[in-house]
Amino acid sequence: MIDLNEKRATGPVIRLHSADNIVVARVPIGIGTAVTSEGIVSRSQVPAGHKIAARDLRAGEPILKYNVCIGFAAVDIQAGTYVHSHNMEFQEFDRDYAHARKYVPTEVLPESEQARFQGIVRANGQVGTRNYIGIMATVNCSATVVHRIAAAFTPELMAAYPNVDGVVALSHGMGCGMEMSGEPMDLLRRTMGGYACHANFAGVLIVGLGCERNQLDALLKDQGLEAGARLKTFIMQETGGTRKTIEAGVAAVQAMLPQANEVSRVPVPARHLKVGLQCGGSDGFSSITANPALGAAMDILVRHGGTAILSETPEIYGVEHTLTSRARNREVGEKLVQRIRWWKEDYSPGRDVQINGKVSPGNQMGGLANIFEKSLGSSMKGGTTGLMEVYRYAEPVRQPGMVFMDTPGFDPVSATGQIAGGANMICFTTGRGSMFGAKPVPSIKLATNTPMYERLTEDMDVNCGDILDGTATLPEVAQRIFEEILLVASGTRSKSELLGLGDHEFVPWNIGVVS
Repeated sequence: MIDLNEKRATGPVIRLHSADNIVVARVPIGIGTAVTSEGIVSRSQVPAGHKIAARDLRAGEPILKYNVCIGFAAVDIQAGTYVHSHNMEFQEFDRDYAHARKYVPTEVLPESEQARFQGIVRANGQVGTRNYIGIMATVNCSATVVHRIAAAFTPELMAAYPNVDGVVALSHGMGCGMEMSGEPMDLLRRTMGGYACHANFAGVLIVGLGCERNQLDALLKDQGLEAGARLKTFIMQETGGTRKTIEAGVAAVQAMLPQANEVSRVPVPARHLKVGLQCGGSDGFSSITANPALGAAMDILVRHGGTAILSETPEIYGVEHTLTSRARNREVGEKLVQRIRWWKEDYSPGRDVQINGKVSPGNQMGGLANIFEKSLGSSMKGGTTGLMEVYRYAEPVRQPGMVFMDTPGFDPVSATGQIAGGANMICFTTGRGSMFGAKPVPSIKLATNTPMYERLTEDMDVNCGDILDGTATLPEVAQRIFEEILLVASGTRSKSELLGLGDHEFVPWNIGVVS
């Protein structure tokens, strides 16, 4: 488990662990700046959030951050030198998975003592945080129709239904020109089935073209769905084409609205919260402020019976042993290792992708040299409780506690899988300033540093930069995040919702061959 307890900010740098051979610049550092806490003088211009050698490093020596290997010195590096991708190299190294060796069961509070939020209880017992009507396309060919149907429900029209959060179109670029069976089609249908049954939808309309490979009848049968009052379907080639299907779709949604509007929010325990965890546009402060603070908030949620869904498989690679060691049993740990191996051995060999070392230009500019360093921070979002289960993409998440879902690192694809699995909230950390929403689920944005938060206040919900500034402790910010989750789950609009984000972030994982 990554030790977060030794962090110490002294002067211009932050030392994260006593065993580290680098420190992190808390502020921009110029050449010749004395770093008295480390007994070194800066030999380089070092941007805030980036790394400085705390002592002389030999070529090939592991570079340690939080006492975890994040790469190797590519050349001899003198103390006080800027350390980044120009003088670090990415290499594989052996890790002890120590399956379940450090697992400690979490004592969950009795339901009577759990925090409460104002949730929407559905007839089947599911609890929603929002109340939408969704319109899904089986295939890209019906994308225009679902968007035209949704566009008919203007703010003026929806004013008559104050308890309905909106009508949202969910289109995608798949459904035809792909394998008719096998994992790609299974994954698409599992994703659509998860959305069709999501607690945040009062009703769903599915629109197909008619000749696509993702046939509507096959989709319903595969996912155990039946058309009825809550689920309506249309096939354009049978309904009469584009215009008539739009008209029929508008009428169908109009008929759903009165019942959808009858919902009311009631106090429910926090165990009904399933929070999808995301990070994007990360920086060198992500592992120091927002990610560990979100992880600590997830520890609180787990103690209150809730579920934290860690994902983005390429972004835990290199530190996966810190998760397998606290898996509840060896079987769960092996599931995670199996997914890592699939990515490494089957999916990504020979490709210029993140799991093979490189991170995005934004991450590089933010101070992250490679995927190991990105993963170090990314994994912290899951907190410190036991790893209770590992899920495939878009599988229903039924196990409470901290769980893992196999997804790509691309945020819209990853969040789509989490929501399909039942997440009714997204918490998203960012150091560079990612803009994100994901209807029908509210998203909370957590900033790693104060300058970015102040620059992008319209998009950011919580400033975790207070930790760096010394105006709040990590536990205080974690409690603030937990309270924000309860508030937003109860109906308060997040910043991304106020801006109207979330109409274009339904992006199922396309892992198949397009033909």
